[in-house]
Amino acid sequence: MVVEEKELDEQTIDDVKSDSADSAEEKPESAQSDTVSEEASGSEVETAEEKPKKKSFLGKEKKEKTNKLQEKVDELEDRVKRQMAEFDNFRKRSEKEKSAMFETGAKSVVEKILPVVDNFERGLAALSEEEMKQPFAEGMNMVYKQLITELEKLEVKPIEAVGSEFNPELHNAVMQVESEEYQSGVIAQELQKGYTYRDSVVRHSMVAVVQ
Repeated sequence: MVVEEKELDEQTIDDVKSDSADSAEEKPESAQSDTVSEEASGSEVETAEEKPKKKSFLGKEKKEKTNKLQEKVDELEDRVKRQMAEFDNFRKRSEKEKSAMFETGAKSVVEKILPVVDNFERGLAALSEEEMKQPFAEGMNMVYKQLITELEKLEVKPIEAVGSEFNPELHNAVMQVESEEYQSGVIAQELQKGYTYRDSVVRHSMVAVVQ
């Protein structure tokens, strides 16, 4: 019985040793797991640090694209404004040229009508008072007045001459005369009537100026 108790004690000691050995072998595994968890946590920290950097980079890239698009929009707007200004200038210039061409054509027509007016005035001036009462003379006078009225509507006006001071822009002096009525440099006689069209001279007056 004593022998059996000794054998049991020895077996118990061996079991305790084996259990301690097993626990010693298990410890590195737990340490290894702790290391793995530490590495995982470290990678997670690195990922968390990289996220703001990536977000900042994407935001910067987006801002650069927005700035480029805005620059392009500003350039297109500036180009459109310039084209609109050029078109407006072209329109104004075209209207001015059109008006100038119209006035040039109107002046040319008026200039051709003026000799007809001169002939009416000469014919009526040659008639006596008795002849002016005749139907034919009255008809001529009515046509003459109608012609002058239409010319006035077109802003065609006669140039003042007799009694006015000589103006080379309006008058054409063809001779000098002596006069007791007018001073020197004043127009004493009108040889041919002059006309203006919208403040522009169509035909200068042919006059005689006092010496």
